[in-house]
Amino acid sequence: MDWNHYRFRSLWSLPAPPADVYAVLERAEEYPRWWPQVRSVTRLDEDTGILTIRSLLPYALTFTARGTRRDPGARVLETVLSGDIDGWARWTVTADGTGTLARYDQEVEVRKPLLRRLAVPGRPVFQANHRLMMRSGRRGLRRRLAAP
Repeated sequence: MDWNHYRFRSLWSLPAPPADVYAVLERAEEYPRWWPQVRSVTRLDEDTGILTIRSLLPYALTFTARGTRRDPGARVLETVLSGDIDGWARWTVTADGTGTLARYDQEVEVRKPLLRRLAVPGRPVFQANHRLMMRSGRRGLRRRLAAP
């Protein structure tokens, strides 16, 4: 087992139309306004930005995200990640009853040296940290979608 390799999936049920959810998710530069753990997003060009994230644990991850797919018809957003984490992430937004299901999939290899050294004992804590970040993101997005 590669202790520095992670696969994550989060499912967010949201009380808003899929088009509205997609419209918010495609504007990554605005994530820090509603997702507290996304500390900063610096746009480099139309498809690329540098993100810094930090959840409960006292470390931040900084990485470049380059959009590889932006499909409003299918409501899919995909990015390639490089830096403290290398890999990819994908949002898939679908109708779910009267609301929306936003599915987040991510597969990454941790490159940050400290986290690599702590991989074996820290893995369950890092996974819990990620779950907390995603839970907070879902709450923030719900508030953002409910705002006028």
